[in-house]
Amino acid sequence: MLRLCLALVAAAQLGRSAPAPPPPPAGAQCIEHVCFGVFWGRQRFPDAGRLCQAGGGQLMTVRSTVEESAIALLVRNRSDARLWIGLQLPAGQACSDPARPLRGFRWVTGDERTDYTAWRPGGPVCGSQCVSVAAQELTWEEKRCDSEADGFLCEYNYTGTCPKLSPGAGLAVTYTTPFGAQDSDLLVLPPQTTASAPALGVELVCQEHSSGGMRWSSASPGAWHCQLENGGCEASCQWDHGTPHCTCPQGKRLDQDQRSCSSLCADAPCDHHCVLLHMNFTCMCHEGYELAEDGISCRDIDDCQTKPDLCDQVCINTDGGFRCQCHPGYELVEDKCEDVIDCYEEKCHHQCVDVPGGYKCSCFSGYAPSPQDPNKCVLFCNQPECPADCDPHTQDTCYCPDGFVLDHHNGSAKMCVDIDECEQGYCEQLCTNKPGSYTCQCWEGYSLHKKHSCISDDEFSGGTDSYPTTAAPTRVPPKPDSLHPGVLIGISIGILSTILVLMAILYHLMKKHFPGHGAMDYKCSNKTEKEVVLQQVPPGCPSATQKL
Repeated sequence: MLRLCLALVAAAQLGRSAPAPPPPPAGAQCIEHVCFGVFWGRQRFPDAGRLCQAGGGQLMTVRSTVEESAIALLVRNRSDARLWIGLQLPAGQACSDPARPLRGFRWVTGDERTDYTAWRPGGPVCGSQCVSVAAQELTWEEKRCDSEADGFLCEYNYTGTCPKLSPGAGLAVTYTTPFGAQDSDLLVLPPQTTASAPALGVELVCQEHSSGGMRWSSASPGAWHCQLENGGCEASCQWDHGTPHCTCPQGKRLDQDQRSCSSLCADAPCDHHCVLLHMNFTCMCHEGYELAEDGISCRDIDDCQTKPDLCDQVCINTDGGFRCQCHPGYELVEDKCEDVIDCYEEKCHHQCVDVPGGYKCSCFSGYAPSPQDPNKCVLFCNQPECPADCDPHTQDTCYCPDGFVLDHHNGSAKMCVDIDECEQGYCEQLCTNKPGSYTCQCWEGYSLHKKHSCISDDEFSGGTDSYPTTAAPTRVPPKPDSLHPGVLIGISIGILSTILVLMAILYHLMKKHFPGHGAMDYKCSNKTEKEVVLQQVPPGCPSATQKL
């Protein structure tokens, strides 16, 4: 049953006639790349829009006085008519807005852009959704979309047009536009317009040419009648035994349509340029290139190799040219490399001297470049003692070079004295002291290992005899008056405690080695005979009871 229903529906659709094409316009006007057509017959706004779309257009937009003039030409014989134009309130908007140029209406293109309005004075401003134009006054009036107007105006837009043909005297040409207009008075014709000249048996069509733009063309190649548009020939149209054909000037040839002309170089395989010479071509290259052996390709010329003096310092070859550069420390100024004044950037700690291609740092007297950063300066002394670097304002803060210590016992002059690292046992075997450093060496048969220690040559191979060593940086000892009071009290208490402990030990030793005879004599020499001695008599003393 389902298949039967589908078959009946398909049969009904096949039997239904195709929709009728839109009627031809009663008149047409084409201006540049746009054409307008007028259609008579009472239609509602939606139906008029569908008929315009069926012909490849839309209801007319009237944005300037140019369109107004086109309407005036199209409706000049129907002054009492009203026709739909493409202006309508958006869906869902029930009322227009008189304060806006288009009163809130929009063109069928969906925008409100316009340089022209022609609203009828005193007309309704609310309740109607569509707009018609009066043929006599060319004024706009709001109108119900479901009501009928006397006709409508369509607009057709194209990317280009063909000019009207220039036939010979007495030769008639009829044009038929793609939207159905048949008129011989149009000055420009849209694409796909056919031009018919029955007297010559020629039918042409306006279409885009391969070289660009719109041209009249024939379905078959070759020239048509030379009396109509020069036979379509780009150059000249000539008759040969009653048959027209096109010819091209010297240096050009006919294209495939046998009407257009193109240069002999059009299809030449030249990499860069093609030059015509005596009905033939030759290839040439841009500046900076040379023609290869095949006579077609172009290859780059290494300008830096062929012209060694192109640049002041460095030449870099590029595709078709070259580029000049400078060595570090120079900059390119008017094709010349000039030395950059680096010392303006204050890169040095003390002194900066510009040298070709860069700069050089130097230090003040008593300083030397730092081993870690040659741009920095550190204190330096190559004698056993040197003046310290002190704050010139307070003389409280002084600095010494590495390997030196500040001497506080040298009067008012603050001096830095070399540290004798050899006395402090820095080296395992032999040591040589130097100002600010020292050198470790080994006895014969031994080699220096890890800068300080020595190992037997049997255990070590490839070592060095000595390593110059710089002592660790020395901090300046603090001044006594700069110590905290609590620290001073603690030191004093410690010293006093030490003295008391030493005195106690000394007393104990003396008592141990020298017995107390004085005490015994005193106790034995007591001549108070009446005193009863109750204490125990020390050994060696006479008993007290004997004297009683």
